[in-house]
Amino acid sequence: MSTETEDQDPDDELRERITNFLRRNFPQIQMHGGSAAIQHLDREEGTVSIQLGGACSGCGISPMTIQAIKTRMTKEIPEIEEVHASTGMGGNEGMAGGAGGMSPSFPGETGTDSDSDEGPEAPF
Repeated sequence: MSTETEDQDPDDELRERITNFLRRNFPQIQMHGGSAAIQHLDREEGTVSIQLGGACSGCGISPMTIQAIKTRMTKEIPEIEEVHASTGMGGNEGMAGGAGGMSPSFPGETGTDSDSDEGPEAPF
């Protein structure tokens, strides 16, 4: 006697578990107009690539969402050892200071950019 899960391809079953994980643990993605899609899944290597889209692209908290996905998915789905996730907006999502290569500047700080619009340094 065969059941549907026995007949299902192991990659399809894992893909479904990942999709359910994202829906269950990150409903705010969809609630806020975003989307999460599996771009690539390699069961042998234990890696998955997730693409956040819609309102996630350019969202200020998407780096935190990406980091939470990476941390929680590897804990909850034993077959997944590494998660690659991005919003398609550049290379540093999920990293500290992931502002697309920009670094913060502070008033009075001297940088290499001579066209700084910070204004003069405060006299105190």
